[in-house]
Amino acid sequence: MIVNFRLLGNDLRQHSPLRLLVMRFAHCLFLCGWLAAAPQGLNACGTESQPPELALVNGVIYTGGAAHLRVEAMAIHGEKIVAVGTTRQIRALAGPKTRVIDLHGAFAMPGFNDAHIHLASGGQAKLGVDFEGAKSLAEFQQRLRARLAEHMPGEWITGRGWDHTLWPEQRFPTRQDLDAVSKDHPMIFGRVDGHVAVANSLALQLAGITKETKDPAGGSIEHDPAGEPTGMLKESAVGLVSRKIPPLTPEQRRRAVEMALAEVARSGVTSLQDNSAWADFVVYQHLKKEGKLTARITEWLPFSEPLARLNEMRQQGGTEDPWLRTGALKAILDGSLGSRTAALLAPYADDPATSGILRFEPEQLKRLAIERDNAGFQLAFHAIGDATNRIALNTFAAVVERNGPRDRRPRIEHAQVVAPEDFPRFAELGVIASMQPVHESSDMRWAQARLGSDRSKGAYAWNTMLKQGVRLAFGTDSGRACQPLARPLRLCHARATRRRPCRRLAASRKDSTRGLHSSVYGRFGLRRIRGREEGSHRAGTVGRYRGPLRRHYENTAAATAHNQGPADIRGWPPGLREVTRLDEMQHP
Repeated sequence: MIVNFRLLGNDLRQHSPLRLLVMRFAHCLFLCGWLAAAPQGLNACGTESQPPELALVNGVIYTGGAAHLRVEAMAIHGEKIVAVGTTRQIRALAGPKTRVIDLHGAFAMPGFNDAHIHLASGGQAKLGVDFEGAKSLAEFQQRLRARLAEHMPGEWITGRGWDHTLWPEQRFPTRQDLDAVSKDHPMIFGRVDGHVAVANSLALQLAGITKETKDPAGGSIEHDPAGEPTGMLKESAVGLVSRKIPPLTPEQRRRAVEMALAEVARSGVTSLQDNSAWADFVVYQHLKKEGKLTARITEWLPFSEPLARLNEMRQQGGTEDPWLRTGALKAILDGSLGSRTAALLAPYADDPATSGILRFEPEQLKRLAIERDNAGFQLAFHAIGDATNRIALNTFAAVVERNGPRDRRPRIEHAQVVAPEDFPRFAELGVIASMQPVHESSDMRWAQARLGSDRSKGAYAWNTMLKQGVRLAFGTDSGRACQPLARPLRLCHARATRRRPCRRLAASRKDSTRGLHSSVYGRFGLRRIRGREEGSHRAGTVGRYRGPLRRHYENTAAATAHNQGPADIRGWPPGLREVTRLDEMQHP
């Protein structure tokens, strides 16, 4: 049998509407127009006489396609959705070996594509101290104190997720705050945005950081009035300490990846565009070989690596395998608003002494971008501030001018603060705005203070992007920005409703869902099938009883399938994850 899944009892209708059914058959990609030609036989399989291997009937299936927004049934063969229609129509296509699953009115929808995730680091965060949600410096210290017994004296302690804007103190932690807990361990802990970190005195000593240490390019070391380092490190300065941390053992790295994959599977994410280390990609390769890779992964490569090394990585990782391949080159051009390291055109409203940190000189960026584009790489630039977004757009314009037009699908990751005059340039240059609506819901407590009221009008403006005809891709940024790993419904809620009144209308719930399904357009080099991209027929569905984007997501749950058998994707093994909680958000 191609796929097995466990029904929640004998009859789904007998169970609580809080239950979700996730049917992972081919585990991945959907585009908005994947159902335009159905139900018209099994042409997509290559032969009309071949019956489907799986039929889902008597359901409420949301497609995201304009022609068939909701259907009762669908037929699946191999990894492709080959027809949709009424239950009667789809049953008529079934053969004697077709597995027919009666959904009993359950809701199903395409699996999510997370267009921006840091999968491995999200798993690795589970190995360290979790500071997410700590409401004070004292709670931060207590969480650290509770984990001391797990480490031998002299062993590094790491962690992430603290957010000083939640604390009554409203200040960064210092090395003295960490030293007060323990001086026996070198420690470094990243902020929620992943762009700054605090280290204790022992860690600074091991890294050789003193009052005489100069700031590295693209980063800064914070000093107290006496000139001594406070322990706060920003942007590239974090690397001065982090490079001293012993590397993870192969067992630790694999365990972190497996935990991360399990979590995204529980959330209905069936494909993702990942930014992890090459050592993590090697783990993905091992898992795929063993038949244990449970999501399709397109892996970004580090933009700053020498071109020869990038070509080597592309050759080793491949670009054609729909389950695992290399993709865009990712460059981080600035920092984050929360830490005031995003590069702005004018100084911060609440700190006129700084305009942020730009991690590349514009001319250097253009030179490298032209060279890498000429080698056939897709480019993706992290840009938060309005200055950085303008530099990214200027760079893409220079690339087109030098290398000529082609289907390159350039991306700006975050596109968080954009000057009004720069919005039209996204569409003019064909730049994909890869945005993360959850950032607004986390930043809204202080974003206007950072930007001022006028500049805030160009922030988190996905609806403006839509009206300007800009291609959007949505992701969670989980792992890097300490969002819970791949919570797509939280993203949809943030995008569709915004958590408080906003000057710009939020995008519609329909567009929110499509943003997660169509974000696969941001991947480069998809082969085409009958005028559609290859991903448009991949089968991977998320089921739930309620509507796909109901305002309340309280106590919903998801069941997702694990590929526990042979790695050959042409013949699917059985296997299903247990039902687990997807989201516990409650909103008025």
